Amino acid sequence: MNYSKKLVMVLFCLMFSLSLAAQEHPGIMLTKKNIEAVRKGTITYPLLKKSWLKVKAEADKALAEPIHVPTPKDAGGGATHEQHKKNYSNILNCGIAFQITGDRKYAAYVENILLKYAAGYTQWPLHPKRKENHQAGRIFWQSLNDFVWQVYTIQGYDMAYDAISPKNRETITKDLFEPILKFFTIDCKETFDKIHNHGTWDIAAVGMTGYILNKPEYVEMAIKGSAKDGKTGYLAQIDQLFSPDGYYTEGPYYQRYALLPFIIFAKAINNFQPGLKIFEYRNQLLAKAIHTSLQLTYTDGTFFPINDAIKSKTYETAELVYGVDIAYADIKSAPDLLDIAGKQDEVIVSDAGLKVAADLQAGKTKPFAYQSQMIKDGAQGNEGGLGILRYGSNDDQQALLIKAASQGMGHGHFDRLNLLYYDNNTEIFPDYGAARFINIESKKGGDYLPENKTWAKQTVAHNTLVVDQTSHYNGNPDAAQQNYPEILYFKSDKDLQVVSAAENHAYPDVQMIRTSALLKVDALKKPLLIDIFQVQSAQPHQYDLPFWYNGHVVASSEKISAFTDQLKPLGTKDGYQHIWLNAEQPVAQNTGYLSILNNKRFYTVHFASEGKLNMKMLSLGANDPDMSLIESKALMLSVPKAQNQVFFNIVETHGNTNTVSETTTGANAVVNDLKIISANKEQVTVSFKVKNKAYTYQINYKNKENFIKLN
Repeated sequence: MNYSKKLVMVLFCLMFSLSLAAQEHPGIMLTKKNIEAVRKGTITYPLLKKSWLKVKAEADKALAEPIHVPTPKDAGGGATHEQHKKNYSNILNCGIAFQITGDRKYAAYVENILLKYAAGYTQWPLHPKRKENHQAGRIFWQSLNDFVWQVYTIQGYDMAYDAISPKNRETITKDLFEPILKFFTIDCKETFDKIHNHGTWDIAAVGMTGYILNKPEYVEMAIKGSAKDGKTGYLAQIDQLFSPDGYYTEGPYYQRYALLPFIIFAKAINNFQPGLKIFEYRNQLLAKAIHTSLQLTYTDGTFFPINDAIKSKTYETAELVYGVDIAYADIKSAPDLLDIAGKQDEVIVSDAGLKVAADLQAGKTKPFAYQSQMIKDGAQGNEGGLGILRYGSNDDQQALLIKAASQGMGHGHFDRLNLLYYDNNTEIFPDYGAARFINIESKKGGDYLPENKTWAKQTVAHNTLVVDQTSHYNGNPDAAQQNYPEILYFKSDKDLQVVSAAENHAYPDVQMIRTSALLKVDALKKPLLIDIFQVQSAQPHQYDLPFWYNGHVVASSEKISAFTDQLKPLGTKDGYQHIWLNAEQPVAQNTGYLSILNNKRFYTVHFASEGKLNMKMLSLGANDPDMSLIESKALMLSVPKAQNQVFFNIVETHGNTNTVSETTTGANAVVNDLKIISANKEQVTVSFKVKNKAYTYQINYKNKENFIKLN
């Protein structure tokens, strides 16, 4: 290290030490200067009062039970795993309860449980049930959970700090927190310097602990990496993991998870070192990340479940409660965040939560503005992205997502140009998400199931094209990580919204282009979903385009003759081994339709292809001896052998049925006569009719307008 770098480090540490010379506790989410205001707010503002009473109830419950700090032995979902999770929640809740009530019994709980951890921590070896392919923790089966434990625990300690005796603070620091800092930065150095959500949690835990213990060297490591050169660490994580639009490369589910350490550490940095102006970094990127995370949900609050995702996760999760509160109160983000906070029905009992609850009570909210947008991927915004098209109010919105983003690292799926469709507060064409029963110990300890690799990640599990029954990039994540789709076109107008993207590397000699649109037609109440998937190759291939759907088949252009005696798997590998072939028949003149009833509304998939087309009806569950796969059904459009091919699909949303009054209206589709007029490398021209009125459109890949109405 040269002299100038040494001087910078010395000055950094000196300035940091001086800034903490008059350090006050608490100093992170709930700060000493605002304690009285927050206390009054728990009486004055209904949402803060409700949130506080919930915290107090949990704190009182903790006090009513014996402190239990077991020797770690169980995997995720097991007794000791869950107890240690419960303990960090208790520590935080009791810390908050002490600050709001002033009753020292809550601080005594924090003091006593941390003394028990201090007595045992250095005696514990690495966890005996280390999670496969993950760095082991001491308290939990993977180090990630240890980092999370410390992020929550250090907040509770900060709040109870002034009520803990100096002698016991010294013991807790010497026998618990200092060994934790050593473990996190030295034993877990690989993770600490890794550009990944595990690294983010590690960094946040170390940095927040450094602030509270007045150890500036650890804060510097957290911000600038273990070598303190800025190549890794917190700022490098922000630079490399987020696009300029605030998209996190692993996808919405992990964006939600990673946001908490990013946001809460930023809050700590802002409180202790406001001169760093961390919330202004990269043009307020953290605020963008929170807004983008919310834009990556459907109007029912669920995240779009691309890549490894637990599908029931919503923006009500604790990470987004923290994120929304801090974005609104500290970064001064848009007032429509109050709408989300109201739906979350909870705030953090903190400075930020006070501001949110007060402004909600004052009626400053307005509906959250879901937008049609192209969200760019990659640190420079040049690695593809997610095209999101929306139409209608938040009460009954059509939402179409085209995934043209990068692989998303280890949690990515092989699903380039995947399509998801929502309507009427319901998934119509869903994504399977992850094959995992989180925290259900009987299902592989709550970890990812083997079927996550054999099924959920495979291309055929998604609504995108499969060539020769082989997954994109042959299922190789390293190869997939090196390439990304190309965004060709995006448009969002009142009556026409379009996204067009190409994938040129998923197969050695195959180019795929998908153009999807929401098109408003005067004769129809709901816009049509137009989907044109073009594939070109110099060699003949089998092309399969599945549409995994929710609902029940009610009509079809082809008479479906389902197999009734014996089913057979559709293939032998790349996910095909898990699919039952329920029915298969050729499609007359290569055009037809299938109608589905879902949540009292009808959805008709009209389809046409250039060449010979087979319609296959599929269900999931083959080669699943543990019955781990979740029930799923699909329509697959299959071309057995062709070089160039166009799949032209229209999804018509229509009618409704009322099972109470036993009435049905609009059950019959009115779109018909789909035709592919011409297709080449530069353009595709298609036509269709609505109530006998013809519509012709051209998708021109080299024209700046791209999607052109010809008549």
